[in-house]
Parts: sequence; C-alpha cells; structure tokens
Amino acid sequence: MMAPAERSPGGGPGDARPSIWDLVIVGGGAAGLACAIYAGRARLDTLLLEKMLPGGQIVLSDIIENYPGFPDGVSGMELAQRMHEQVGRFGARVETATVAGIEVSERPFQVRLEGKGPEDAPRARSVLIATGCSPRKLGVPGEREFFGRGVSYCATCDGPLFSGKRLLVVGGGNTAIDEALFLAKIASKVTVVHRRDELRADRILQERAFADPKVEFLWSHVPSEIVGDDAVRAMRAKHVVSGEETEVEVAGVFIAVGEVPQTGFVPEAVARDAGGYLVTDGDFQASVPGVYVAGDVRSGAYRQIAVAAGEGVLAYRSIRQYLEER
Repeated sequence: MMAPAERSPGGGPGDARPSIWDLVIVGGGAAGLACAIYAGRARLDTLLLEKMLPGGQIVLSDIIENYPGFPDGVSGMELAQRMHEQVGRFGARVETATVAGIEVSERPFQVRLEGKGPEDAPRARSVLIATGCSPRKLGVPGEREFFGRGVSYCATCDGPLFSGKRLLVVGGGNTAIDEALFLAKIASKVTVVHRRDELRADRILQERAFADPKVEFLWSHVPSEIVGDDAVRAMRAKHVVSGEETEVEVAGVFIAVGEVPQTGFVPEAVARDAGGYLVTDGDFQASVPGVYVAGDVRSGAYRQIAVAAGEGVLAYRSIRQYLEER
C-alpha cells in the first residue's frame, strides 16, 4: 500500500479550516497526540486543542525510562516534541487554547473556548477528551500563599531556582521520588515527607533514593503548615500517631501527593465515577454518544505514558467506526 502524502505541520496557517471538524481532541498529552497521529493519517479533519505545551505533563518529567524504544531513557520534553512533530507530519492541526465547555445537546458538538465568542467555537462530529490530571493540593495553611514563592508542584520547572539550598518533597509514590532524585542533583539536602512508614514508588526508584546521600526521609508524618515571610522558610509536619509536630527548615516545598482529573469543562451529561474520572464503555465512548475519553482522565486508566498512548489509538479506532456509521 502506498503511504499517504505528507501534509503541512498542524494544518498550516494558510490551510482552509473546515466548518465542521471530524474530530476535536481536547488535551495534548500522550493520549491526545497518539489519537491525532492516527486520525491525521486517516485524513480525518482533526483539531487538537492544548492549553499549554503539546505533551501535557510529559514535558514536566526530567527523564522517562519506561517508554518503549528508549533504552537509555528520554527527557519528557524530547518525547513530547517528537510526538508533536509526528502529529504535524500527518496534518492534524494543533492549536493553543483553553476549552471552556462542550455543548453536547445537539450535533455537531460545539467546543467553547475561553476568551472566544460562539462564532469561534469549533464544531465537531466527534470529540475526544484527553485532558489528563492536575496535581492534588495539600490544603494546608501557607500552600496557596507561598505558591511561586517556594511552593511548587514541578521539580523540573522550579528546582533550578533552589541550587545549593535545602528542599522538601511531600509524597511517597513514583512522582515524589522522581522529584526527590532530580532535586538531589541541585539541592544541598532533600527531605522526603511521607505519611506512611514505607514508600509506594517502584523498587528501582526506592533503591536509588535510599542510596543517595542527599536524600533523607521523615516517615509517618503529614504536612500541617507551610511557613515563611516573603518566601518559604520551613514546613511543619505532624506525626500520624503521636501528633507530635516537627518543623523542617527548607527553602522550597515540592508537592507530589497524587492528581485530580481535569474535567471542569466537561458537561454533567458525561458520567463520572466517585473520584470524578470520566466513565467509558469498552470502546472508550463516554455516556454521550460521539464523546470519547482516553488517558489519565478516564476512570480505571493505568496512569502511564505508554498506556495513555495506547488508549489514544484505541479511542481513534472507535471514533473512526462511529464516524463511518453516520
């Protein structure tokens, strides 16, 4: 079979925009990008909307070691850039925009954009929601007040600002330990505060953390307050059993205690589970026909980059079948 001719990246500014898109993808992480690659190759009129950089939270990872095809690992930024380039090669259009809502009561769907009027809302025969998750907040005093002044949710973004200083990471999963190991290259000392007495991170990450002389642990503690003046100077943590409080003097607090699904723009007609994740059937279709979900925002998803990419491909297959039947 002859390979399809390549199209200009992202549709090109001079290309005519269709009045109705075959597919609008909301979210440019692994799931959205993978779906866009397949949809572009199938010559579906495809628009991908991402409010930040293409790649989503992939770009926040310093090094990714478990994505197939990169035996020595790959930086999150490089992997995201490669995926983005591959999307453009096959002609799907990628635009920076924040989705404010989706009108699902009529067909075609209308995708409302923040700062834009109804006349600028893309219309689509089908929609894929692939918005992933955002960092979960601690909800303790000082967290909101010192955000950007010592409180961060991204070590690769903000870690270099704290060279040679003492830092603290809250959490015990893969993300938290990844953050701690990255920060240990920059900081004088990194304290990991975890509410349990053992980590949940993968064993290989635990081994690296325990072997790093710059990483120490404060077990069985939960944050109670982040304190400072113009910037963070310490965090107070309480022992989960005794209630005894400890204050750790640090210049920065990096929070990695899980995620919440990014579904604020999704209409109530689209069903959610108890955690707020979007429910789908076996074909990745949501409770509204023509609306599909893939990646970390989907209920029951195994939150890994490789899996999200696979879900994007499977969602494409279902979307194409849906479009062909109409």
